[in-house]
Amino acid sequence: MKKMIAFVLALLMVGAVMAACGNNKAGNSSSSGSSSADSNSGKTEATGSATGSDLDKVKAAGKLVVGITDFEPMDYHDEKGKWIGFDADMASAFAASIGVEAEFVEIDWDNKILELNGGTIDCVWNGMTLTDEVTSAMSCSEPYCNNAQVVVVKKDVADQYAKAEDCKSLKFAVESGSAGQEQAQAHGFTFTEVKDQATALMEVASGTCDAAIIDSLMAGAMVGEGTGYAQLTYTASLNSEEYGVGFRKNSDLTAKCNEFFTSAKADGTIDNIAKTYGVQAAVIK
Repeated sequence: MKKMIAFVLALLMVGAVMAACGNNKAGNSSSSGSSSADSNSGKTEATGSATGSDLDKVKAAGKLVVGITDFEPMDYHDEKGKWIGFDADMASAFAASIGVEAEFVEIDWDNKILELNGGTIDCVWNGMTLTDEVTSAMSCSEPYCNNAQVVVVKKDVADQYAKAEDCKSLKFAVESGSAGQEQAQAHGFTFTEVKDQATALMEVASGTCDAAIIDSLMAGAMVGEGTGYAQLTYTASLNSEEYGVGFRKNSDLTAKCNEFFTSAKADGTIDNIAKTYGVQAAVIK
């Protein structure tokens, strides 16, 4: 009889343990599902999808984080270390129009799409050419400036490289991931990738490279008489292109930016800022 009672008690204990295990598994499953949902929710907001507003995120933070590189006359430092330039001033004006401040973050241009999708920046506003890669990976504003990629060489040899076909023997410096690099590849040029366009100019000035491919707006501001690179000049124009501002896919900031461009053209803001930096001829009216 004692053996029978002991056996029954043992069965009851096993049943209780199994029920407890079942409850723990159910609880773990519920917890895991919640984490996954939280993770997905965070990802949705970071990519600016229809269920997450980039505009609300920026307003809550009180700042618009703008990805840039050192690129005069679009984005560069003044004597006090403040970011200025046509794009910097325009980005600040746009930020003010939505009630926040602009914060500028210098990025690796080759990683601009990763920086944007990762949520470390809210937009790319840096004389960005609207290439197929850019327009397929970002939500882009309307174009606001015309531009071209041009060849920069030393003045004393400039007459030898007036056209693209004359430049086949040159060793170029190009910004990694830039429209300049695309043109170097398209024309079959030999090139070295560098951090930014300012570095590309330094490579030519020092003689490390024979030439650079940079934006015509930058060339107009940084090479020739009265600049820091008086010994350099630009020659062949390799293409024609347009600048735009890049936001995350499906971002509601894109429409806000286009609204800003419309009003800034109407009230003269764009022209006034453009004249400050000598780029008014390139502005798309």
